[in-house]
Amino acid sequence: MAVPTYHKSRRKLVGHRLLYAISVFASLGVFLFGYDQGVMSGVITGPHFIKFFDGPNAIEVGTMVAILEIGAFIMSVAAGRVGDAIGRKGTLFSGAVVFTIGGVFQTFAVGFRTMVLGRFISGLGVGLLSTIVPIYQSEISPPNHRGALACAEFTGNIVGYSFSVWTDFFCSFLDSNMSWRLPLFIQCVIGAILAAGSLLMPESPRWLIDRGREEEGLVVLADLHGGDLNGTVAKAEFNEIKDTVVMQRASGDDRSYKTMWKKYQRRVLLAMSSQAFAQLNGINVISYYAPRVFEEAGWLGRQAILMTGVNSIIYILSTLPPWYLVDRWGRRPILLSGAVVMALALGATGYFMYLNTSWTPDAVVVSVVVFNAAFGYSWGPLPWLYPPEIMPLTFRAKGVSLSTATNWVFNWIVGQTTPYLQEVITWRLYFMHAFFCVCSFILGEFVALYPETKGIPLEEMDAVFGEGKSTLICGLQFLTQVHLSLAGAREDYAPPPSPADFFRSPHRPSAPSNARATPSVGWFKSLLSTRTGKSKSEESYAPLRGTEMDDHEEDGEEGYEMLDRNDITTGSGSRG
Repeated sequence: MAVPTYHKSRRKLVGHRLLYAISVFASLGVFLFGYDQGVMSGVITGPHFIKFFDGPNAIEVGTMVAILEIGAFIMSVAAGRVGDAIGRKGTLFSGAVVFTIGGVFQTFAVGFRTMVLGRFISGLGVGLLSTIVPIYQSEISPPNHRGALACAEFTGNIVGYSFSVWTDFFCSFLDSNMSWRLPLFIQCVIGAILAAGSLLMPESPRWLIDRGREEEGLVVLADLHGGDLNGTVAKAEFNEIKDTVVMQRASGDDRSYKTMWKKYQRRVLLAMSSQAFAQLNGINVISYYAPRVFEEAGWLGRQAILMTGVNSIIYILSTLPPWYLVDRWGRRPILLSGAVVMALALGATGYFMYLNTSWTPDAVVVSVVVFNAAFGYSWGPLPWLYPPEIMPLTFRAKGVSLSTATNWVFNWIVGQTTPYLQEVITWRLYFMHAFFCVCSFILGEFVALYPETKGIPLEEMDAVFGEGKSTLICGLQFLTQVHLSLAGAREDYAPPPSPADFFRSPHRPSAPSNARATPSVGWFKSLLSTRTGKSKSEESYAPLRGTEMDDHEEDGEEGYEMLDRNDITTGSGSRG
């Protein structure tokens, strides 16, 4: 396919530096809703806040906290259409502006209704930001960096949460209404910075190409790959994305939610369930109401906020290991191991509160810290990474909008009911959320609900779900295994390549022809080693590493190996 030819990039910041700069700045979006989730936890326990709002009861407190989730839910449903219509960059700008307006209402609230209105408006902005930032991040990231960058993005969310907690702590020393107005005003400043900065960020190349703005898309891709507008890698990725767009348009399907549900029902349910369990596993019992949890355990007043701040620092540290592990272990081992630790920690929290002894406050702090660390390492970042990975380009914004809407629905349920349940069922609340952690482990391990997506390019995700061409290969592999089981497998037999390997785009460089497939191992065994089982040269393509191409360019293929259809029937194709 012909691509435009340029000679010089118009952008000074290119390559790795551009990618990381975009990632850091986009993380301000998740920093914002992390800040907004945490800021109310300390504000609602402050004496000046309680006096100003005439001693709000549990339902009123729950409404002020959880109304944000209603706004976020409404806008996250609409964000799919907004993101497709005005682009990822435009949606990011709009979300930041709306969030800032809501922050102004909260800062200058004159009563309960004004505060609720401000929280609702900020929720609309959070709905846009929480939907579009993961999409934007996934569409600019190469597959071998995608998991790490998404986890780094989640770290930004927790840094925002921690920053809000410590802001609450230090502002608690102010003996006036500024003790709660100042923390709420800071979110306006951050929102304004994000809105201004988003105007300088490039648009998603995949959205540009999908909208027919191919020359602009190629420029962005070239900038992400070092700035060479005639570079082989940039052109290869351009061709791959373009081929996917053409194929999806040729199918004749519209882009409605109905069509998405009909064609990709399993993917939509997987994306939605990952976000639902992220909330049902109990994180916002701690994030929204951590000081109340510590007060329930015996820590009082400013001490409760201090313990929340200490917990938030450990929470941040727990989000760092996935930067390294998610693209080495994979997604499933992290989710499953995290669910186990979270269930044990929540069970211990409920048990220590039930005992109600002199050492209960210290024991609860330890249990909550362990729970937060397990969540920050597993069910915190991955449900934000998984949905944009598995949804196809034409439905990515809509699919992620539904998964994000699911997050906010369950977020609201937890936020609204927790103050009431803390008063009614007390310590039993933590056993209830421990039960959901067990359920998420069972569905992930024994039902095999979540397939592994480590290292798979977004344009090749169909193979993971056995759709399209890859269905034929799955059938061939099954017949091969049956034949071997009847005839007796030889020790030197190399298993056939995976469907993703067979249909790796012809625009990608192939792996060495002598590469042998590596037998799969269980998730537990993979925890014992960070090795992928392949050498550096055999891993999934790494465009940011400057992959070398063949010098010869015949028939316009630029040195890339094409997979012959006869190879499929003989099983001799390249193993990507």
